[in-house]
Amino acid sequence: MFLAVLVGCQKERAPSFDALRYVDPQIGSVHGRWFFYTPAALPFGMAKLAPHTNAYEGVGSWAPQGYDDRHTSIEGFGYFHEFQVGGVVVMPTAGELKTVPGSLENPDAGYRSRFDKETEQAEPGYYSVWLKDYQIRAEMTATERVGFHRFTFPASDQAHLVFDIGHKQGESSTVTDAWACWDGGREVEGYVETFPEYLKFCDPESRVKMYFVARLSKAPEGYGAFVDSLATAGERETKGVGNGLYLTFSTADQEVLELQAGLSYTSIENARLNLETETRGLAFDRARSEASQAWNAMLGRIQVQGGEEENRIKFYTGLYHALLGRGISEDVNGQYPGYGGAIGQIPLDAEGKPPYHHFNTDGIWGGFWNLGQLWALAYPEYLSQYVQSNIDFYKETGWLHDGRATGAFANGVQTNFQGLLLASAYNCGIRDFDVETGYEAARKNELESRGRNLGNGKYDLHWFLEKGYVPFRDTTISNGWVFNFGASHTLEYSFSSFAVAQMAKALGHGSDYRKLMEQAGYWKNLFDPETRFIRPKYPDGAFIEDFDPLKAWHGFQEGNAFQYTWYVPHDVARLMEAMGKDTFNQRLEKMFTDAQKSVFGGGEEIHSFSGIEKLYNHGNQPCLHNSWLFNYSGKPWLTQKTTRAICNEFYGTEPLHGYGYGQDEDQGQLGAWYVMAAMGLFDVQGHAAAAPTFQFGSPLFDTIVIQLNTEYYPGKTLMIETVNNAPENPYIQAASFNGGPVERCWIERSKLMKGGTLVFEMGPGPNEDWGTSAPPPSGAED
Repeated sequence: MFLAVLVGCQKERAPSFDALRYVDPQIGSVHGRWFFYTPAALPFGMAKLAPHTNAYEGVGSWAPQGYDDRHTSIEGFGYFHEFQVGGVVVMPTAGELKTVPGSLENPDAGYRSRFDKETEQAEPGYYSVWLKDYQIRAEMTATERVGFHRFTFPASDQAHLVFDIGHKQGESSTVTDAWACWDGGREVEGYVETFPEYLKFCDPESRVKMYFVARLSKAPEGYGAFVDSLATAGERETKGVGNGLYLTFSTADQEVLELQAGLSYTSIENARLNLETETRGLAFDRARSEASQAWNAMLGRIQVQGGEEENRIKFYTGLYHALLGRGISEDVNGQYPGYGGAIGQIPLDAEGKPPYHHFNTDGIWGGFWNLGQLWALAYPEYLSQYVQSNIDFYKETGWLHDGRATGAFANGVQTNFQGLLLASAYNCGIRDFDVETGYEAARKNELESRGRNLGNGKYDLHWFLEKGYVPFRDTTISNGWVFNFGASHTLEYSFSSFAVAQMAKALGHGSDYRKLMEQAGYWKNLFDPETRFIRPKYPDGAFIEDFDPLKAWHGFQEGNAFQYTWYVPHDVARLMEAMGKDTFNQRLEKMFTDAQKSVFGGGEEIHSFSGIEKLYNHGNQPCLHNSWLFNYSGKPWLTQKTTRAICNEFYGTEPLHGYGYGQDEDQGQLGAWYVMAAMGLFDVQGHAAAAPTFQFGSPLFDTIVIQLNTEYYPGKTLMIETVNNAPENPYIQAASFNGGPVERCWIERSKLMKGGTLVFEMGPGPNEDWGTSAPPPSGAED
């Protein structure tokens, strides 16, 4: 497993660089998503331990919930935090037994405890807090599949551990069955089965199951079961919903009670195997130390020096989220939750270990503008494993997923960009996955409309294939949501068709290439030459009337026509030609002049969708490439100016102002965008081109050293240096690579992957003569 290798390498030499001091998990933790705040976890870990402030009987779905920095009481500590996956909470208490948590407004109505923010400590791999109502110090850390707790109790003959298994937790939604049993000694085992909101319309025959085995450092003196507030002493076992177990201890003052919980998505037996394997000889402090080492090794693959300390904090916190958001789902023996309740098996290597991971994940919507580029650059083995995991899912189901909760389809956005991500990995030279089956899956994802549904996504692909666009019409799904996103889907399907076309050509599939490239141009079918916007059309081919380019959700998913008209990243030159270069530049400049007034998002409105009716919204995926388009339109200095401003103003270092104001960081996507922009590298095409490029922005640091994985790339390190770096110097004056001048505002990615030094000379005013000799490639002809 690659994390074990990283930790092993880290032990061999003391770390010379400490990235952890720049990571602050509290940043953006106001109004965050369920999976956002999980400090006690490893990179990509299964065990993601976190305090809960508003998870109990949560609304499910995708809405912000779980932990909020504004809250002042804690209702428990949870283990599972993935998209549509949540359950199993433990809470230490002292005094009168209570089996419901109470509320934020009235903590005394249950077992919640108040806490003071100054007693809270969060860092990658560790969390601690002082539970004021009980005088208990709670600490947590983790290995990949095991959660570690250390509770320091006061003197009490009524010290309790409350295990809640039968209530909704965060995104879990409906609990359909929950079982737990105390063995009479020092172990509690159990499972939780849930029916999340997205499964209800994506995969209604499937359920999410989570298993655990919790081992205690000492046996309890009392025990019982409960359903809601009704507790029954002397019951070792509980089954049903709304239920749980409690264990009671006598503790001396400052007595430490430890708990280690092995987790699994396949079985109690594998939860126990994970527990035994990952805790052998491992006490809490060592587990915490090894978690820190693992995080520092991963974060330290990119080492930045100089610049403003605030920017280093933004950088490493963003990188932390890019490595945290999507967790593994397989056990130490390679078994993983397969489709339809089956248990899959990753083939084991010569040492009896699985050579790659499987993952729980939200969709990759927009991920090609952040996570995909970052993973390919510094973590290519992770991108390869992520792709192979989805290929395995295709082998089981016949389709790529674009969102997976254990073994089930959990497609959050319906556009299914996994084929594009797969093709982009191939284009980057990452090809140690099953390429033949991967291409088969990606091809089907773009060309096959039969058998589509809300689970495998692209439910409206038949319109795209038959008419050359997806029309403006309502689709009402089983939970009552109404989708009418034909225009944005047309743009997105055109983009993904282009990406897979490049892979088809490389593999010698000429007829597929020609068909896919035809589809890549279908965006033109919705371009209105009168308004020069992408404009929705009815099924009969007529443009919709009373067209308002700022009206959100009207043919466009989570956005509007002004935002989405730029969504032709694969062929910017042809979009600029259709719009007119002057109009193209005028609109871009107006967009960002206006956007800066609202902090490039929804201003200070605390809402996941704030900004979707504005000209630009950095808090959501469809706009994330827009600031880089000036590189294509002959004004690269405006990309330098604008991306620097977004880094400075949209991103913050506070719980509220972290990623906009309470906007959706989305499993590392906004954090990864910052990382790429702060290095001055970005690809508008999302590495969808056969020969990907990086376009330049405005790097924020004196030096950036990127460790390249030599199993994938010929170079060992890529260094980015800036001369005259300062907050008042956002503009590139000149550039060079390995001593040779760089006159363009872009460079072939393959050159950088050979390693070397990229130097930018920065200044206070734009050099309008630099970078304008040739725009970045567009389409497939360049």
